[in-house]
Amino acid sequence: MCVPHYITEACIGVKDSSCVDVCPVDCIHPRKDEPDFAKVEMLFINPDTCIDCGLCIDECPVDAIFNEDDLPDHLAPFIEKNAAYYRK
Repeated sequence: MCVPHYITEACIGVKDSSCVDVCPVDCIHPRKDEPDFAKVEMLFINPDTCIDCGLCIDECPVDAIFNEDDLPDHLAPFIEKNAAYYRK
């Protein structure tokens, strides 16, 4: 069973796109070439598309990405923040 990954507060204001480049299913947005990139404060992982490969975790220079099982309790609100971005 796939466990989704989530981008959390350490990405706010950073938006390093290294994770975008390694994602094999293109589930991290917005990319630098998308209109929303300048409008949002962080990147988001689509939990419905994430395949639990974990490649993004190692690429993130600010350790902002966690899988759901390893997400610290204080970062739990980022589960909804990631999902909400894709509901718009």
